[in-house]
Amino acid sequence: MLKRLIPLALFVVLPGMALAGPASDAVRFFYAPDANETDPANRDRFTEPALAKLAEYDASTKNGEELGCIDWVLAVDAQDLDESELARSLQLEEKVSGDVGTVTARFRLFADEASRREIVWDVRKVDGAWKVADIASPVSDWRLSQIDCGMSANPE
Repeated sequence: MLKRLIPLALFVVLPGMALAGPASDAVRFFYAPDANETDPANRDRFTEPALAKLAEYDASTKNGEELGCIDWVLAVDAQDLDESELARSLQLEEKVSGDVGTVTARFRLFADEASRREIVWDVRKVDGAWKVADIASPVSDWRLSQIDCGMSANPE
């Protein structure tokens, strides 16, 4: 009987274990309470093109006096949430090929099904560490690298 249960247990446990790893850890940070992807203290967790867009965001905030071009929490594609529901429902799935990968975060903002979200994080290994290269919401149809912060390439 035990011989039959071991393969079944591995079948149930191993797929879940394979879905998360070091690339997911780079993303999981942003789902902790009080984590903020626009906080300059977290810039070491990003690489291009996300770094360039975050620099545009910084310029658009006018020394913190305005919200700037990003006025929602990118990690959750919203402004409001129940942190305990987010923590309870968060699932990360990573697909990695060499030094590039994608981490898809699926979760609920609140207990209702209508608050389900999916955020796709493009990640790259830079100097041995996984960093966020871009963030996207397939449902809300935005990508960090394409957000218009009102900055032109040649300001006059």
